[in-house]
Amino acid sequence: MQTQNLGDDRRIPLEEVGAAIREGRSLRAAHLYRIVVADEKLNQRNLDLSDPVPTGRQILQAAEVRPVADYSIYAILPSGEFEDLRLDETYDLRGRGAERFIIFQTDRAYKFTIDDRQMEWGKPSISGKILKALAGVPTDTYDVYLEVRGGGHDVLIRDTDLIDLGKPGIERFITLIRDTTEGLAALPEADQRYLDSHGFDVEVLGDGTHTGIVLKQLQLPPGKFNYPAADVLVILPPGYPDVAPDMFFCDPWLTLMSAGRFPTCADQAHAFVGRNWQRWSRHNNSWRPGVDGLHTMIKRIEHALTEAK
Repeated sequence: MQTQNLGDDRRIPLEEVGAAIREGRSLRAAHLYRIVVADEKLNQRNLDLSDPVPTGRQILQAAEVRPVADYSIYAILPSGEFEDLRLDETYDLRGRGAERFIIFQTDRAYKFTIDDRQMEWGKPSISGKILKALAGVPTDTYDVYLEVRGGGHDVLIRDTDLIDLGKPGIERFITLIRDTTEGLAALPEADQRYLDSHGFDVEVLGDGTHTGIVLKQLQLPPGKFNYPAADVLVILPPGYPDVAPDMFFCDPWLTLMSAGRFPTCADQAHAFVGRNWQRWSRHNNSWRPGVDGLHTMIKRIEHALTEAK
């Protein structure tokens, strides 16, 4: 596809598509349009195109991969989702809001979701580190889990772990912040779906403007506390899920078997709907509206219980 001839005096030498997107402006007429392409290891490089409406074939040819028919290309949308770009399909860089593309040497796409976003990957295996990169979370402070349906425990995926996307059931991943800080300080559909699919026994309580979600008899780390299981309360504040829940609460009160005392910052009471709960003061300052929910809150709770001192 040829661009409109505006004359050399009206064209700039190079237009960076990413810069235009970040600045919220339209692409300027230019001799070259710079995009970013990545391989299956997410190694990125700049690629300059003469046409702001290239085909998938033109992008692959500019990337100098051969033979073109053996490769697949995807646009990485602002939402983080992947959009398949066929060889002879045009892609208008001027209006799509995408500057990044990923190229695979493959003839098959493996579909999965991460944080409820649909993804496609052109290889049968993927590492935990790349999953985090695709989710757009910091690799040093976030963990990624394989979500296990039907009441099983979600599986922690380490950065160097390789996941076989071709195996049955390898389809849903979630991310959450690894650490929280100690201190004194009707459910959304996604939450309900997560609780149902994981077999949680849940009680919903109301107290004014707050909603309490009680995870009934949540199993605790073996041998760590004076009880093998406890009810765990999460209080959803007004504005949830855009506003983060703060802390969680246990009943009965838990003490550490090894020390014979309450865990750090878990020695204060909190009354909620007629019960005197043990307050675990754990704060999360990295809540992601539209991504985080009860699924990540539960993972925070499990992590706090495991690491309690």
